[in-house]
Amino acid sequence: MAAQKRSVREPRPVLEGVIPYDPKYLPAEVMISANENPRPVPAEIQERIARAIAQVDMNRYPDPLANDLRTMIGEAWGYSKDYVLLGNGGDELLFNIALAWGGPGRTMLTCPPTFSVYETNASLTETNVVAIARKPDFSLDEQAILDRVRKGDIDYVTITSPNNPTGGAANIMFIKQLLEATDALVMVDEAYGEFGGESMIPFIDEYPNLLVLKTFSKAYSLAGVRLGYIMAQPQVIQEFIKVRQPYSVDAISQAIGEVVYENRSALQPQIDNIIEERDRLAEELAKIPGIKVFPSDANFLLVRIPNAGRIWQELFDRSILVRDLSASSGLEDCLRISIGTEQENDRLLDALGDILGRSQ
Repeated sequence: MAAQKRSVREPRPVLEGVIPYDPKYLPAEVMISANENPRPVPAEIQERIARAIAQVDMNRYPDPLANDLRTMIGEAWGYSKDYVLLGNGGDELLFNIALAWGGPGRTMLTCPPTFSVYETNASLTETNVVAIARKPDFSLDEQAILDRVRKGDIDYVTITSPNNPTGGAANIMFIKQLLEATDALVMVDEAYGEFGGESMIPFIDEYPNLLVLKTFSKAYSLAGVRLGYIMAQPQVIQEFIKVRQPYSVDAISQAIGEVVYENRSALQPQIDNIIEERDRLAEELAKIPGIKVFPSDANFLLVRIPNAGRIWQELFDRSILVRDLSASSGLEDCLRISIGTEQENDRLLDALGDILGRSQ
């Protein structure tokens, strides 16, 4: 009898249509594509971090729930630790939303163009997706969202404020209307909230269906550490504890997070500088013929440029990396530009001025 050919059993059928998230990470001298803080944690805080890491017993498992950091964050907002849950970056927590509130026969509402991972997580958990497209200026179609959730079949809603990649913050009065119009879990993703918009965290006790996501990756210069958190009423947090991975926040990340959060006021000058540079860069980009700049409350700008794919390549040829979104629905001819240092932003402006000047 002929030997059977070796093979592997097929994975879950749902994976066939899933496109892995690709951050388009490429090395460049000017890295302004991933919405990171362009400056590292200040040196004096890095020294405190080094001392904290030296005290970590790396042969022991970490506190499974990062309770010291939970307590610190909760107290900063006027809540107990039971309102807080840490995760391995915001990404783990976003997946946990789909695990806990999504699944076969359940439905998520999202508002594209927005962070693509929301829909990817829905696909992986076999959650139905209802997409309410944004208006041409990328603002939310508030009435359409309210009308849709009032049908009663939506299990969770994702509202990003400020929105990635378009930059605008949601109207806080609309979010309150939404929370009152449905019993669906409403997740407000405030990953960029330190740069603009009003936080919904003060209203958590008022709305049992409100969940707010925050991260250390953007304003706090810790994109490489992978640390995020959600806040909601304790009964919601308990459901997330059921689906989270054990020990997902390692002991070193906890130690770093505690030091940085305790000293977060030292990062405020960096945040203020990013906001100032965002406004300056928007003003200067708007002076370049052919560029449309969309308003932003985040640490990046969305711009529309004819032949954006070619412009992206010419910038990369000059070792300047921005994010090319021109192949995404609703974002044709769009690039997303993270706010860099003054020198990085000037280099971008010079390059775009030269490239587009030659294109005329």
